[in-house]
Amino acid sequence: MKIGQRAALIVVDVQNDFCPGGALAVPEGDRVVPVLNEYIRIFSERGLPVYFTRDWHPSGHISFKEQGGIWPEHCIQGTKGSNFHPSLSLPEEPIIISKGTDRMEEAYSGFQGTGMAERLKRQGIRRLFVGGLATDYCVKNTVLDALASGFETIYLEDGAKGVEVKSGDTSKAVAEMKEAGAFSTSLKALQTE
Repeated sequence: MKIGQRAALIVVDVQNDFCPGGALAVPEGDRVVPVLNEYIRIFSERGLPVYFTRDWHPSGHISFKEQGGIWPEHCIQGTKGSNFHPSLSLPEEPIIISKGTDRMEEAYSGFQGTGMAERLKRQGIRRLFVGGLATDYCVKNTVLDALASGFETIYLEDGAKGVEVKSGDTSKAVAEMKEAGAFSTSLKALQTE
């Protein structure tokens, strides 16, 4: 899989609350960090944009169990849990896309209510590479919305991990992304020339 000149990388929700020790930890979620750092390096060296999405919830967000949602409180704006993983290689001026900012609205996708599709199109981007946390929720929904927005979309199979609320959720999510038209790649298969 070639990167090409009209490509961008989207790093989904690699935040403390989704990593081991966090409020909504993805098992071994921090293992994606060194892999994603390598993708970030590759894209940055080519002058290609790297977008970082984050859950950025207000207190009392509708997704929280206390409000009738299915998740424990997580990624509340300005908390340590909402910060990006400390080992994630953010550039000096990262492009950060905050989602889930409306207390009354769920937002699993980095495209939902953020204007990211328009921003990418203004940059002339046609191909997106997507990895991060968690495969079976925010990565999947970001990939599906990227496809629906008309982007060629590649799932980074070595740069994503699932939360697996139910056993098999991750493999189902990968199948769903591929059925919708997503490709997949890994660092090993990436053609960087």
